[in-house]
Amino acid sequence: MDINALLTSAGINIALCVVLFSFYSVLRKQPSNVNVYFGRRLASQHSRRVDVCLERFVPSPSWILKSWETTEEEILAIGGLDAVVFVRMLVFSIRVFSIAAVICLALVLPINYHGRDRTHKYIPFESLEVFTIENVKEGSTWLWAHCLALYVITFSACTLLYIEYKSITNLRLLHIVGSPPNPSHFTILVRSVPWSSEESYCETVKKFFSHYHASAYLSHQMIYKSGKVQKLKDDAEHVCKVLKNASLEKTCKPSFRHCCSGASTNSFKKISNEMDSVNGGTDNTDMNLETTKKECAAAFVFFKSRYAALMAAKVLQTPNPMLWVTDVAPEPHDIYWSNICVPYRQLWIRKIATLVASIAFMLVFLIPVTFVQGLTQLDKLQKMFPFLRGIFKEKIVNQVVTGYLPSVILVLFFCAVPPMMMLFSSVEGSISRSERKKSACCKVLYFTIWNVFFVNVFTGSVITQLSVFTSVTDLPAQLAKAVPSQATFFTTYVLSSGWASLACEVIQIFPLLCNIFQRFILRLKEDALDSSLSFPYHTEVPRVLLFGFLGFTCSILAPLMLPFLLFYFFLAYLVYRNQIINVYITKYDSGGQFWPIAHNTTVFSLIFSQLIALGVFGLKRSSVASGFTIPLLIGTLLFHQYCRQRFLPIFKSNSAQIVIDMDMRDEHSGRMEEIYEHLPVAYNQPSLTEEDASSQPQCDKRHEDMDRGQSSSEDMEKEGK
Repeated sequence: MDINALLTSAGINIALCVVLFSFYSVLRKQPSNVNVYFGRRLASQHSRRVDVCLERFVPSPSWILKSWETTEEEILAIGGLDAVVFVRMLVFSIRVFSIAAVICLALVLPINYHGRDRTHKYIPFESLEVFTIENVKEGSTWLWAHCLALYVITFSACTLLYIEYKSITNLRLLHIVGSPPNPSHFTILVRSVPWSSEESYCETVKKFFSHYHASAYLSHQMIYKSGKVQKLKDDAEHVCKVLKNASLEKTCKPSFRHCCSGASTNSFKKISNEMDSVNGGTDNTDMNLETTKKECAAAFVFFKSRYAALMAAKVLQTPNPMLWVTDVAPEPHDIYWSNICVPYRQLWIRKIATLVASIAFMLVFLIPVTFVQGLTQLDKLQKMFPFLRGIFKEKIVNQVVTGYLPSVILVLFFCAVPPMMMLFSSVEGSISRSERKKSACCKVLYFTIWNVFFVNVFTGSVITQLSVFTSVTDLPAQLAKAVPSQATFFTTYVLSSGWASLACEVIQIFPLLCNIFQRFILRLKEDALDSSLSFPYHTEVPRVLLFGFLGFTCSILAPLMLPFLLFYFFLAYLVYRNQIINVYITKYDSGGQFWPIAHNTTVFSLIFSQLIALGVFGLKRSSVASGFTIPLLIGTLLFHQYCRQRFLPIFKSNSAQIVIDMDMRDEHSGRMEEIYEHLPVAYNQPSLTEEDASSQPQCDKRHEDMDRGQSSSEDMEKEGK
């Protein structure tokens, strides 16, 4: 690929961005699109008023200024700590790649360009390989410049990483201490409750925690089987009971005939009402039995203090670790109710199944990635398939196919990855929405790094050399050869997947089309239009970290990528801040759990770039540069281990000192009783109907009914005597 092909790709993407951003600045001013571009403001202000004037048909950069002027405190108040962490990822990338761009463009790029004694073409017709480390001849004494640039980039990245990790850790602690009383701090989730034929799950939970946590146990709330499938099952069982009653045969026939004719489940309610009118209501004993059948082997257990809940969640409850499994309860809005009732013994099987499915999905993606690499190596394919030469005689066609089309095809194929990984994370059994999104984020990250980088490098090397790797020991040397040659593809990928994706993100193509369809075709009212979008961390975090990985890996190998990458991060900073302010609604917050993922990925990127540089220096026969790279590698590993010991535990669990101080503060202020009253209400199961919730007796009431029944029977026996 030459400079002209790269400029063609850049021109297409720049034109696409300008058009989409102009359309966005007009579309966001239209009253009919308020729920698409101002969903968060609608949810907070409950107002749809938009000023109607001629200005709303003219593109303007006002949204850029608003996004730039918004402070971090406002971002924290609007989007929560996760939004601040995501913006910090972009700020970190801008800072570190600004340093990398200055040092590499000023020092490394000229050395790469003049690395060999050759006659250079006019720059637009130069091959991009001329600007990579491939153009430096073996045994060159100028490779010390690449090693120096690697040192500067690594030290800058580690320093900024430490500052950001420390700052975000302090923000997380302030978030825990300064937030209003959180019900999840007093609550644990207990699963795998042992089954007993003599008593219900509710009674078993109460007996266990009343005995072993007598001083701290407050109450508990059972989790019931619910959902549409369970509702249909309950209705069907109820109909069967009614039909078995011979005394109601005449009354039930028309209702059952109406039910079987395709009517809704309201006919079940009709039968129930007829039965209640004849029998005078349902017996309490039958109600208790039905409720017991609906109980899951899981419950929310409430404690009198945060410290007691924290200790109960972390301590092994019984010698059998598969019974009475306790975890810190998610926040009420963060609970993923569909997985709460999943048996604990199934979780390890589900995780293995999703791992196998993810690997299979990765293998399937080898087909489109190999096809994409074939388009980038047209000269090699034309030698293998001579009939292709006539198709690509036109120069503009060749430039578009090699410079723009491959990365676009890869981006389109990758649209199917986030939904699939979210499905895998749901099947795994995550109990909270934030945990599910975090798991999906890791899966998408591994998938994209593997397919975008490693598979492209390997398949490109195979197509170029028409051979495969013969042994594992050849991998380092092959990577050192293949990565610089594939740096040009990664540059075009940044243009298509980076710049164009930001334009698509800001214009919200899919929600915009849905809004047009619902408003003008279905004719729905404004109140019925859905505008509740949450920030897609599982897609955007991996994209930002992938570009960071490519930037670190190719910084000294192909520094021409850095300006395009730096522009992407600047643009992403403005776009995502605008989306957080106006579009996305914060329904739950993980407390900054995405930063450890970003830190680990960045350190991995640094280590991998050092290993690639070490291999390249070895191929170029520069013993000095290779020798100085080894201490840098060891120092980066030591830095990572220190950060794991210093900061990571704070993201894993709350400290005893903090929760005890919070308990003492609430006791002195007299807020404990108010918190206790709010706990059962906070964890109401939303999928249960009001009738189901009112008909579910607590085990305390069941005990009272049993005691009353026993006392009344004893009184009757005494009177009989």
